[in-house]
Amino acid sequence: MPRHKELKSLGMSKTTYRYDQPDATLLESFPSPFACPDANPAGVVGTLHIECPEFTCLCPITGQPDFAKIVLDYQPDRLCIESKSLKLYLGSFRMYGEFHEAGVNRICNDLVKLLSPKWLTVRGEFTPRGGIPFWPTAEYRQER
Repeated sequence: MPRHKELKSLGMSKTTYRYDQPDATLLESFPSPFACPDANPAGVVGTLHIECPEFTCLCPITGQPDFAKIVLDYQPDRLCIESKSLKLYLGSFRMYGEFHEAGVNRICNDLVKLLSPKWLTVRGEFTPRGGIPFWPTAEYRQER
């Protein structure tokens, strides 16, 4: 059975949204076409760049909303992130209070656990608060 048949979120007629707690179990993956010899006979190395411009969470102290663009850059090993599951996962932060740095670090760790990429960078481009923008970055490099 093709791996995409195992995806839970993609193609569902009704989507359930959860906004109050980051939930890594929402994340799903599919086989990377860069790792499949049949689909990639020349052994092309591929990378992915994903921008998620509608990320929101809450300040853990004031409860006020924070807004950001989450930027993912990675080189898959065997798996790629499925985009609808990524959208649902990022949406699960919406009403959750966490500092910017901790949230970006959590996203990076959750994606590494799911995908085991060759490398991954997650950047949160948060809108300014008090005139100061924060753009924390978390990086992972696979050990050789």
